[in-house]
Amino acid sequence: MTDPVLEIRGLRVDYGLGDQAVRAVRDVDLTLHRGEVLGLAGESGSGKSTLAYGLTRLLPPPGVVSGGQVIYHPVDGPPVDVLSLTPAQLRRFRWAETSIVFQGAMNSLNPVHKVATQLLDVIRAHEPKSTPAARLARARELLRLVGIAADRLDSHPHQLSGGMRQRVMIAMALALEPQVVIMDEPTTALDVVMQRQILGQLAELRERLGFAVLFITHDLSLLVEFSDRIAIMYGGRIIEQAPAGQLYRDALHPYTEGLLHSFPALHGPRRELTGIPGSPPDLRAMPSGCAFHPRCPKAFDPCDETLPPLGPPGDGRPDRTVACWLHPVATPR
Repeated sequence: MTDPVLEIRGLRVDYGLGDQAVRAVRDVDLTLHRGEVLGLAGESGSGKSTLAYGLTRLLPPPGVVSGGQVIYHPVDGPPVDVLSLTPAQLRRFRWAETSIVFQGAMNSLNPVHKVATQLLDVIRAHEPKSTPAARLARARELLRLVGIAADRLDSHPHQLSGGMRQRVMIAMALALEPQVVIMDEPTTALDVVMQRQILGQLAELRERLGFAVLFITHDLSLLVEFSDRIAIMYGGRIIEQAPAGQLYRDALHPYTEGLLHSFPALHGPRRELTGIPGSPPDLRAMPSGCAFHPRCPKAFDPCDETLPPLGPPGDGRPDRTVACWLHPVATPR
């Protein structure tokens, strides 16, 4: 997993223009490696979904990407800056190279069309030379791939359970065998048992097909179990990034510690659930210095004055980064 498939460099996303614009994503750097699962966690309003829609150019108005690059590395050919693609190039790129599973499966599926119609439309749009028989065979194969009987192609979305609708969305995302699948809180509306079933199936598909996953959720407990690496987002910025096991055992940023102490541990000794006091920052009036300092129990002098840089901590752990004055970076970037 050392070969990058998607590099986000200095991405900035605003809502609105000029001095009144709300800076929702602020100079984000992230690298997704081929075949890995990168988890992105944070409270509601931290900028996770905005980041996903910005890098895929799916932002609804008045959202606008105001800076940065999104470099995609195809299996064959030179790197491509997604933000510079023409509309025709972008149409060919979406779903074929990068696909997205949206948060609400019922809202993402057209309620008046059968599952078959919606799956076949995706394949037909990107593979116009394929035959109807080949497209139907591919649709049946996709449903079997996610554990749904092929006869469900004749069902409408309202005739499927929530878990089955989510699996249909995953099947649609995998229809053209993309290299990157972005999942925006795909299990939020499902019960715990169905969450585990879908995540287990997704892990199996990832092992079999080799695609990379950017998994976005506010539930850090899911990411610890499912992800290879985890990035923590707060106030539109990445504030910590580490391998999943390391972050769970030894979180460096106080915000990450607060997230980890907001859900009970299933193994080991009992621990008190403390949560995080206060509320996320107002993006229209961000606090000075570290955005988390008004809520941070460990804040001290520089925190309210100077923004901490994101980089590897100075104690010799180059495989992780943190933006916190408790752990000054070795080489700021």
